[in-house]
Amino acid sequence: MAEENQEAAAPAAKPQTERKPNNNRRNNNNRRPNNKNQNAKPGEKPTGNKPAGNKPNNANKSKNRNNRYKRQPTPTDENLKSFVVKNQEAHKQRLNPHYKLDLNSKAKIRVTPLGGLGEIGGNIAVFETEKEAILVDVGMSFPDDTMHGVDILIPDFSYLREIKHKIVGIIITHAHEDHIGAMPYLFKEMQFPIYGTPLPLAMIGNKFDEHHLKEHRKYFNPIVKREVYKIGNDFEVEWMHMTHSILDSSSIAITTEAGTVIHTGDFKIDYTPVDGYTADLHRLAHYGEKGVLCLLSDSTNSHNPIATGSELSVGPALDRIFAKAEGRVLLSTFSSNIHRVYQAIQYGIKYGRKVCVIGRSMERNIEIAMQYDYIKFPKSIFIDADEVARMNDKDVLIVTTGSQGEANSALFRMSIGEHRHIKIKPTDLIVLSSRAIPGNEGSISGMLNHLQRAGARVEMSRDIHVSGHASMEEQKLMLRLVNPKFFLPVHGEYNHVMKHKETGMMCGVPERNILLMTDGEQIEIAPKYMRKVKTVKTGKTYIDNQNNHQIDDDIVLDRQKLASDGVVMIVAEVSEQNATMLSKPKVTTFGIVPDRQDKSFAKEVEDILEHFLINIKAGLIENPKALENDLRQVVRKHIYRKMKKYPLIVPHVLVH
Repeated sequence: MAEENQEAAAPAAKPQTERKPNNNRRNNNNRRPNNKNQNAKPGEKPTGNKPAGNKPNNANKSKNRNNRYKRQPTPTDENLKSFVVKNQEAHKQRLNPHYKLDLNSKAKIRVTPLGGLGEIGGNIAVFETEKEAILVDVGMSFPDDTMHGVDILIPDFSYLREIKHKIVGIIITHAHEDHIGAMPYLFKEMQFPIYGTPLPLAMIGNKFDEHHLKEHRKYFNPIVKREVYKIGNDFEVEWMHMTHSILDSSSIAITTEAGTVIHTGDFKIDYTPVDGYTADLHRLAHYGEKGVLCLLSDSTNSHNPIATGSELSVGPALDRIFAKAEGRVLLSTFSSNIHRVYQAIQYGIKYGRKVCVIGRSMERNIEIAMQYDYIKFPKSIFIDADEVARMNDKDVLIVTTGSQGEANSALFRMSIGEHRHIKIKPTDLIVLSSRAIPGNEGSISGMLNHLQRAGARVEMSRDIHVSGHASMEEQKLMLRLVNPKFFLPVHGEYNHVMKHKETGMMCGVPERNILLMTDGEQIEIAPKYMRKVKTVKTGKTYIDNQNNHQIDDDIVLDRQKLASDGVVMIVAEVSEQNATMLSKPKVTTFGIVPDRQDKSFAKEVEDILEHFLINIKAGLIENPKALENDLRQVVRKHIYRKMKKYPLIVPHVLVH
């Protein structure tokens, strides 16, 4: 009865013949018990009754079933395949500039940077054929902390003096100081035609006026962008509009018999510039399509992988700051960043503020920009510095220089309470809309301390500043548009140009076609090769801005020695007959020993002098200059043994 119930509960098995073949499942026969082997003894393998010959037949059937559902390869269309090859060749022709240059030409052009490499600023380069040469920019740079009394640095013009007879013009890319700041100093010595857009020429004209060189304005040659200008007999130059942190910037195309060289100048790719004038990418692509021999491109921001922000992106942050400000707003940025200042003034007007511009360079740049209609504001919105005290704080916007903490800048003088008209209040909001230039971090920090001691609130968040230089992605775009055969990264320190070289290789420029230059290295470029040919004299000339005069190198070196090692002055009277001291020597030191040790140190020098005179060489007493030189060496050795210093030694021996 139990067995009957079990049979009734078990589902009825379907006959094998009713099962459909299922190739996705294992053969059901492999899973069923073999009833014919039910009587097998324990330990014995069931053998089954099927003959051994059936196994290969089953395998063949399974293989045939699998082949029935397997996709057969699509036949190749040989015509389509031929067009794949043709398109690959078209890409090769498009991307490989070797096919677009005249490889049979024997012409060549030489590029010599005289500044701007291994440093930030001081940009100047010479482009030279066999008979003629042009300069691209003539910029200045700033000294470091060891250059005492030096205000600016300008390039060494020694090589320009050598090739003065070949120079047919100066090409200006834009109006930043590191590209035009040395122009007055060059024109005091030699003059050439100057080619550029109106704003750079206007700012150079202001510099000429300050240096009493008004007559040199006659060398100005304003240009129209997208027009090709013949300069001399060997050069054709075209200016192409480029976005940057100053108005009216350009990249340039220099065409010679050897080919076309593109110099980007300083640039970024701003798709939404404040004035609506985007970078002329179409013209760059035009030259890239024709074939570019060499590209020189801005490397300043080459480590940044994130695309540089648009100048317009600063606007919302400025709007938010002005909306919340309850007292005066003092905004400081680079005086050349006219569009930043323009936006700040717009928001100042929006919130009912009058604008006071303080700082000579800021006043001059805004005046020029308005004078030539680059920006437009009613003159009624501006007030003088002496009017600020008579107005409500919430009705005032002060735009000023000094974002880098320069000691003579307006903002720094305000921070220490030395400005004639503006004193910092606890209700003031200071907006620093700039980034710290490398090397200026200490001076900026010091100024911030002064401002915050005065109680002011300082706003310097990232969203109120964007760079004016291309990041890695924009550099890639420039490389792909221009598609040069040779590539020379420029503008920046070695690590910047090295990183730009890597980006160039990523964009298809072979490593052998990229050179990393240093100032003074002359690069010869021809359709078949690029190589370093020689090195010319280069360096920096020190300038004192108070009188606009050059400072000799030895003066700067003496100042450095005085600052680091001090000075020892010795005055002694010596008998010519027996080479003995007639009286005690007078010893004066600065920066060597503290005042309380002056007497003991003077006694040491006196003993050294006595010993020196005892062992003096025959005839030396008759030669005071040689006598002083030997005494200088003896005293210097003593001080180095004792103090490990090399001070400036000034001996003066009076022989009677």
